[in-house]
Amino acid sequence: MEKFFGIARVLNKRGYCSRSQAEALVRNGRVSLNGKIVRNPETPTAKNAKIAVDGKLVLETAFVYFAMNKPRGIVTTASDEKGRKTVMDLLEGKMQQHVFPIGRLDKASEGLLLFTNDTAFADKILAPETHFEKEYHVCISREPTEEELTQMQKGVLVPPRIFGNSPEKMRMEKVRILRRGEKNCWIAVILHEGKNREIRRILQTFEIEVLRLIRVRIGNWTLGDLRPGEIRKMDKI
Repeated sequence: MEKFFGIARVLNKRGYCSRSQAEALVRNGRVSLNGKIVRNPETPTAKNAKIAVDGKLVLETAFVYFAMNKPRGIVTTASDEKGRKTVMDLLEGKMQQHVFPIGRLDKASEGLLLFTNDTAFADKILAPETHFEKEYHVCISREPTEEELTQMQKGVLVPPRIFGNSPEKMRMEKVRILRRGEKNCWIAVILHEGKNREIRRILQTFEIEVLRLIRVRIGNWTLGDLRPGEIRKMDKI
């Protein structure tokens, strides 16, 4: 039996635009389905239906996959209400297809960020049950003790980000010292889930300051020699 999806979702899956942009196009009467204008983003639509935006047919776009070295100070979002520079600004003029970042790196963090127009691939990367390892190299204000490293892997109770919520247990899958300096220390951290600011919040419980945080790997995809702001095409594995 043929499956039907909302027309906004089909537009998004064809790589034409984001889901929210597709919904706005439909509501504004700019989208036709099999020759007829529709205004409900949830209008049932077959995957191979004839869809046009402003009279131009929208065909299914080939899936693409890119890696970026996200610089520090850039936000991971399609647009920012505060007018800050986003990762999409760095892609301007470089992409023919609509792509989106897979997951996030906070503004103060840097390193490997994946982009695609393949929503199923993105969902697989982000799903906790798939256990894609995420590796980070972190420069911190002091060297942790062996006992602290062990506790980071066992888990610690982290204060809630929202007042009134209960403390949250967080842990690092693996953590080891990379190199020691006179005034700081670099550690390698592996996470499976990667909750909001998880590494920073865990280290904060030990009164350890994060000076720099770089994501260097997601699963089999690595940062390699990408310079800040650069992108490269990657293969889907």
